[in-house]
Amino acid sequence: MTHEPIPDTAESEPHVAHSPHRHRYEINVDDELAGFAEYLDNGDQRIFYHTEIGESFAGRGLASRLIHAALSDTRALDKRVIPVCPFVAGYVKKHHDFDDGIDPVTPAAMAAVSAADK
Repeated sequence: MTHEPIPDTAESEPHVAHSPHRHRYEINVDDELAGFAEYLDNGDQRIFYHTEIGESFAGRGLASRLIHAALSDTRALDKRVIPVCPFVAGYVKKHHDFDDGIDPVTPAAMAAVSAADK
Protein backbone atom coordinates (compact mmCIF):
# COMPACT_ATOMS: atom_id res chain seq x y z
CA MET A 1 0.00 0.00 0.00
CA THR A 2 1.42 3.37 -0.98
CA HIS A 3 0.85 6.47 1.05
CA GLU A 4 0.41 9.75 -0.77
CA PRO A 5 1.83 12.73 1.11
CA ILE A 6 -0.74 15.25 2.23
CA PRO A 7 0.33 18.89 2.41
CA ASP A 8 0.55 20.16 5.99
CA THR A 9 -2.01 22.88 5.29
CA ALA A 10 -4.63 20.49 3.91
CA GLU A 11 -7.33 19.08 6.12
CA SER A 12 -8.69 15.64 5.30
CA GLU A 13 -12.22 15.24 4.10
CA PRO A 14 -14.51 14.48 7.07
CA HIS A 15 -15.47 10.81 7.31
CA VAL A 16 -18.68 9.47 8.86
CA ALA A 17 -18.76 5.92 10.22
CA HIS A 18 -21.42 3.87 11.97
CA SER A 19 -20.29 2.56 15.35
CA PRO A 20 -23.08 0.08 16.16
CA HIS A 21 -21.49 -1.21 19.37
CA ARG A 22 -21.69 2.38 20.70
CA HIS A 23 -25.11 3.03 19.15
CA ARG A 24 -23.89 6.10 17.34
CA TYR A 25 -22.55 7.59 14.14
CA GLU A 26 -19.18 9.31 14.36
CA ILE A 27 -17.58 11.98 12.22
CA ASN A 28 -13.80 12.16 12.09
CA VAL A 29 -11.46 14.78 10.68
CA ASP A 30 -7.80 13.88 10.24
CA ASP A 31 -8.39 10.67 12.23
CA GLU A 32 -9.68 12.69 15.18
CA LEU A 33 -13.20 12.25 16.52
CA ALA A 34 -15.00 15.51 15.72
CA GLY A 35 -18.47 14.51 16.86
CA PHE A 36 -21.20 11.90 17.09
CA ALA A 37 -24.94 11.32 16.91
CA GLU A 38 -26.29 8.81 19.43
CA TYR A 39 -29.37 6.70 18.87
CA LEU A 40 -31.52 3.99 20.39
CA ASP A 41 -33.16 1.32 18.24
CA ASN A 42 -36.74 0.54 19.13
CA GLY A 43 -38.23 -2.03 16.76
CA ASP A 44 -38.29 -0.55 13.26
CA GLN A 45 -37.50 2.91 14.62
CA ARG A 46 -34.18 4.59 15.35
CA ILE A 47 -34.48 7.30 17.99
CA PHE A 48 -31.77 9.96 17.62
CA TYR A 49 -31.48 11.59 21.03
CA HIS A 50 -28.10 13.36 21.21
CA THR A 51 -25.69 14.99 18.75
CA GLU A 52 -22.41 16.56 19.76
CA ILE A 53 -19.63 18.28 17.81
CA GLY A 54 -16.36 19.13 19.54
CA GLU A 55 -15.79 22.81 20.21
CA SER A 56 -12.67 22.93 18.05
CA PHE A 57 -14.70 21.58 15.09
CA ALA A 58 -17.68 23.92 15.40
CA GLY A 59 -18.80 26.09 12.50
CA ARG A 60 -17.65 23.76 9.72
CA GLY A 61 -20.98 22.17 8.86
CA LEU A 62 -19.87 18.83 10.34
CA ALA A 63 -23.09 18.25 12.28
CA SER A 64 -25.15 18.56 9.09
CA ARG A 65 -22.87 16.12 7.27
CA LEU A 66 -23.06 13.73 10.20
CA ILE A 67 -26.85 13.85 10.44
CA HIS A 68 -27.32 13.49 6.68
CA ALA A 69 -25.12 10.37 6.62
CA ALA A 70 -26.81 8.90 9.72
CA LEU A 71 -30.29 9.45 8.31
CA SER A 72 -29.28 8.01 4.93
CA ASP A 73 -27.91 4.89 6.57
CA THR A 74 -30.99 4.56 8.77
CA ARG A 75 -33.21 4.74 5.69
CA ALA A 76 -31.07 2.10 3.94
CA LEU A 77 -31.68 -0.18 6.94
CA ASP A 78 -35.47 0.29 6.51
CA LYS A 79 -35.76 1.98 9.88
CA ARG A 80 -37.83 5.05 10.62
CA VAL A 81 -36.39 8.06 12.44
CA ILE A 82 -37.66 9.70 15.61
CA PRO A 83 -35.81 13.04 15.96
CA VAL A 84 -35.66 13.60 19.74
CA CYS A 85 -32.34 15.45 19.46
CA PRO A 86 -32.99 19.16 18.77
CA PHE A 87 -30.31 19.26 16.08
CA VAL A 88 -31.76 16.27 14.22
CA ALA A 89 -35.25 17.75 14.57
CA GLY A 90 -34.03 21.05 13.13
CA TYR A 91 -32.25 19.28 10.30
CA VAL A 92 -35.32 17.35 9.17
CA LYS A 93 -37.44 20.52 9.32
CA LYS A 94 -35.07 22.24 6.88
CA HIS A 95 -34.19 19.23 4.68
CA HIS A 96 -37.18 17.38 3.34
CA ASP A 97 -35.24 14.46 1.78
CA PHE A 98 -36.22 12.27 4.72
CA ASP A 99 -39.86 13.31 5.28
CA ASP A 100 -41.17 9.87 4.30
CA GLY A 101 -39.16 8.19 7.08
CA ILE A 102 -39.78 10.51 10.03
CA ASP A 103 -42.07 9.58 12.93
CA PRO A 104 -43.22 12.06 15.57
CA VAL A 105 -41.64 12.25 18.99
CA THR A 106 -44.05 10.53 21.38
CA PRO A 107 -44.11 9.99 25.15
CA ALA A 108 -43.23 6.33 24.46
CA ALA A 109 -40.11 7.38 22.52
CA MET A 110 -39.08 9.72 25.32
CA ALA A 111 -39.65 6.95 27.88
CA ALA A 112 -37.45 4.58 25.84
CA VAL A 113 -34.64 7.16 25.84
CA SER A 114 -35.04 7.77 29.59
CA ALA A 115 -34.98 4.03 30.31
CA ALA A 116 -31.82 3.58 28.21
CA ASP A 117 -30.03 6.33 30.17
CA LYS A 118 -30.37 4.36 33.41
